[in-house]
Amino acid sequence: MALHGAPDLAESYDAIVIGAGCGGMTAAAVAAAEGVETLVIEKTGLIGGTTAYSGGMAWMPNTAKAAEVGAEDSIETAEGYLDATLATEKGRELRRLFLERAGEALDYLERRTEVRMMPLAFYPDYYPDAEGATTKGRILEPVPFDGRELGAGFRLLRPPLPEFTLFGGMMIARPDIPHFRKVFRSPRSAARVLRLTLGYVLERLSQPRGTSLVLGNALVARLFRSLQRLGVPVLLEAGVERLIHEEGAVRGVVLATPDGLRRIGARRGVVLATGGFPHDPEMRAAYLPTEASPFSASAEGCSGDGLALGLQAGGAVPDDDGNDGYWAPVSRFRRADGTYAIYPHTVTDRGKPGFLAVNAEGRRFTNEANSYHQVVKGMFEPLGNRCSTPAHLICDSRALWSYGLGAVKPMRIGLRAHLRSGYVKEARDLRELAARIGVDPDALAETVALYNRDAAEGVDTLFGRGSNAYHRYTGDPEHEPNPCMRPLDTPPFYAVEIHAGTLGTAAGLRTDGNGAVLGRDGAPLAGLYACGNDMSSIMAGGYPGPGITLGPALVFGYLVGRHLAREPVGAADDGPATGERGGPA
Repeated sequence: MALHGAPDLAESYDAIVIGAGCGGMTAAAVAAAEGVETLVIEKTGLIGGTTAYSGGMAWMPNTAKAAEVGAEDSIETAEGYLDATLATEKGRELRRLFLERAGEALDYLERRTEVRMMPLAFYPDYYPDAEGATTKGRILEPVPFDGRELGAGFRLLRPPLPEFTLFGGMMIARPDIPHFRKVFRSPRSAARVLRLTLGYVLERLSQPRGTSLVLGNALVARLFRSLQRLGVPVLLEAGVERLIHEEGAVRGVVLATPDGLRRIGARRGVVLATGGFPHDPEMRAAYLPTEASPFSASAEGCSGDGLALGLQAGGAVPDDDGNDGYWAPVSRFRRADGTYAIYPHTVTDRGKPGFLAVNAEGRRFTNEANSYHQVVKGMFEPLGNRCSTPAHLICDSRALWSYGLGAVKPMRIGLRAHLRSGYVKEARDLRELAARIGVDPDALAETVALYNRDAAEGVDTLFGRGSNAYHRYTGDPEHEPNPCMRPLDTPPFYAVEIHAGTLGTAAGLRTDGNGAVLGRDGAPLAGLYACGNDMSSIMAGGYPGPGITLGPALVFGYLVGRHLAREPVGAADDGPATGERGGPA
């Protein structure tokens, strides 16, 4: 059940989880499945956090699911891949634990909760040429879910970003995207799109949006359904003022309610799972590079509450390695209702044929088909006397029609409105486009000329775009000779400004293998746990593959839930001895 306000709450619970995203709901579901009386507190009015906006993929190597798509994997192979791509000892112990327990966690969730995952037969790791990389079986996505199973709770589920839906609320599964692109060229695709659209129309007769949920919305819906079936109350629009400390342990929380402050006890422990701090300016200044923009595609509730509570309780953040963001190029635009929104340029446009990104000098600065995290790292690299942020993503008319451009959907859907607002710049030729975006026209002409020559030959002589399996996945498999490149030769030309944005944050509280928060002396803080992005990233801020936040969130959420069930308060194991730094509280 979901509650607004606090009149029906008990005076105490075995466990309290702060945050209703992937990590928090996983911990709550597992604890409840083990008989732990659990309460979930969510400060916003919606359930799902940033996971609800996401692709919902979980990077979980060496599970039984891999064999379903003919993949072979092992802990050693996956660990070798992480060693090759992360190149740091920070987080190694917990990475190994993650690899060892991922299969166990997934098996438990599928047996005891409504979570169901399926392996992708082809989705490469982000560094597919590195030792230990694979192209299949390591990445899982949620099985689609019918939102009507949530009953009245469906309206409390955070919807996906509107720009990633059609017709005002229709989600599109990954395998269906090519069919929508070919709807006018393939009878088979046209029939599939018609069937999906008719189903959506029927769903909208009784619901505020489509109920055929996929991607991250399916994952959080499955977790929420698990809480419903396990009888876990979710308190919405409730802020936690502070933690309650008694007898050397965290024993509950103090809530801010319309009727004043209220104490809720936690007999076994409190779990911090509030989604990191991408919307907190003070923490961003403390932990993220100055070149980063203030724009984030995270849910609005992710403003550092858990990190602040953990630091106030005596927790610590591991020493900085200068890589505390999960990055993505983003663009900012105004929706029809007048509100500003952030569009994450993950896989829909920049790696497709007919696109390239240029900096303030009108030059390409990175491989546009790399992972979104790598692209922003490229924006941070000095080129000449400055970094390449902000930059511009440009394309021609043919590319925009086929793939869209940021918030503009394919077939020019929404283009007029975004031209009027200035979000998209349009020009009859490249010199005019250069003037519209403020770059040197000769430099832009030279850049596009070289790109066009390379695209015609199928070889990117500057950055090797299209040269590995991940590039080819993000491109268009029907385009040859290079699925990621095609000359920009069909005016008019278009551009949007892109910034170094965040999908989430990696700096979090130091924890042990049970998810218990460790103090500055390395000892566990009795009764306090963290998971999701409130826990220090086991990837040390790296991004080796899709789902490297959700995979650990599921696994460590599971470990937290199991530990809450079997151990009394104060019995957490010791964690690794690493350095720490303070932070804003």
